Amino acid sequence: MRYTFLTYSPSSAPDDEPREATPEQLAVFGAYIGALKQAGVFVDTDWLQPSTTATAVSMADGELRIQDGPFADTRDQLGGYFVVDVPDLDAALEWAKKCPIVHFGTVEVRPSAMPPGQMDNHN
Repeated sequence: MRYTFLTYSPSSAPDDEPREATPEQLAVFGAYIGALKQAGVFVDTDWLQPSTTATAVSMADGELRIQDGPFADTRDQLGGYFVVDVPDLDAALEWAKKCPIVHFGTVEVRPSAMPPGQMDNHN
């Protein structure tokens, strides 16, 4: 079953420029990705730009709305995600505990709602 780990970390000041990852951060996350791959559970990952760079598209009362971010007044912001394919929630939680974000942020573990086999048609 596929699970997505949504990674949240403390947000920067709204006017902060996007920061580059340090070599140490790249090494820590690279090791985590390597472990996921070696275990055969890695599906995908991405590191997102800050919420100040986001744009939301929605329909309200039949009218298209486009809004620049950020959208929620919150201390933490979504910074990225990992997708894993593991047997069950317990296995997903074991991998989430190993994610480097847990040392300074939060990892939200969410199961996929897409039926098995449907994902293969979208890759």
